[in-house]
Amino acid sequence: MRTARRYLALEIYRSCAVVLLALLGLFTFFALVDDLDGVGKKFSILAMFYMQALETPARLYDLLPIGLLIGAILALASLAQRNELVILRVSGVSGMRLLATLWLITLPLMAGALLLSEYITPKSETRYSEVSLALRGQSSDGRLQSGYWFKEPLPDKGTRIINIQNLMGSGAVSGVMVYDLAPDLELRMVAQADSGTLEGDGELILSKVTETRIDPDASQALADARPPAHPPATVTTEPGLTLHTTLNPQRLLARVLTPERMSIASLLDYIHYLHHNQLQADRQIVALWRKAVYPFTLLVMITIAAPISFMQTRRGGVGAKVFIGILLGVGFFMLNQLALNIGMLSHWPAWLTALGPNIGAMAMALAALSIMEYRMVLGNLTACRWPWKKSLA
Repeated sequence: MRTARRYLALEIYRSCAVVLLALLGLFTFFALVDDLDGVGKKFSILAMFYMQALETPARLYDLLPIGLLIGAILALASLAQRNELVILRVSGVSGMRLLATLWLITLPLMAGALLLSEYITPKSETRYSEVSLALRGQSSDGRLQSGYWFKEPLPDKGTRIINIQNLMGSGAVSGVMVYDLAPDLELRMVAQADSGTLEGDGELILSKVTETRIDPDASQALADARPPAHPPATVTTEPGLTLHTTLNPQRLLARVLTPERMSIASLLDYIHYLHHNQLQADRQIVALWRKAVYPFTLLVMITIAAPISFMQTRRGGVGAKVFIGILLGVGFFMLNQLALNIGMLSHWPAWLTALGPNIGAMAMALAALSIMEYRMVLGNLTACRWPWKKSLA
């Protein structure tokens, strides 16, 4: 069985590599065509190719499950067409044992997917966002028309709101507005800065700052319609100002990254930051569950491929099986996205949103394989007990 497992692994890995290369080439070509409109003096052709190279790990991360499904179906269907799977079945290997062998073959792919998910993709996506911010002045996600907004508590139970117009990578920002609110939510300070730098120890160093401080008694004096004892607002201009904040360059960049592109450690840190600042973290929690479930998705894909590939056809049939696999892969992807959107809108538990489609697909694939196995066993028993009914088996 060890020799058969190695042979199956070689065939599946080879087919998956070919399918993934084809899918990567196709999607990269479409992305290059889409980016050609933005080529100019600042964004050159070489920069465009560099950004697409940085996007390749994230694209591979998205295409790996469907690539495994199509590649496994292609490899196993070819083996079935050449009657090699029949030889394994005749030698006493049951369908469930063959499925267990396919699961063992998938384990190295799961380890590679975990490495891709936790180390390669986050680093490449971080670099991609930094280059996009530097060359295009924009990122792929997280920006409102008014810029990026951050909220955090102050030591005196007040609230600080930070508005950043542009992120330039490596902790550099421009167009910064800082609003400090008292515990009763009265505005007490507004600072405007042309640029700034966020240091790793939680310090926001602002340059060319215009600071406006509002007197605490200003609102009461205006309410009483009497002249205040002190100026209601004091405006000062300073070359620099340092603010202590809970932000750091990683959390700043996490604001513009898709949660699924972040590593589990970064997601946990960002979720803690959101909870500490009393902000919603539902999207990040669901992304954390989906990343944890991602290796299991590969097992689901190989399980779906098994019953499709084990179906015997008298002639041909490989193209039809691959087509069915493509339909199932696209359907599973759409179901996964639909479950994500419905789960977010309906406030489903994060584990259900992430695990629901995988468990459903796994159960259906195992049921289909069990039905095929039962029919084969029943047919063999019928052929042995009533030889004249062999044609019915």
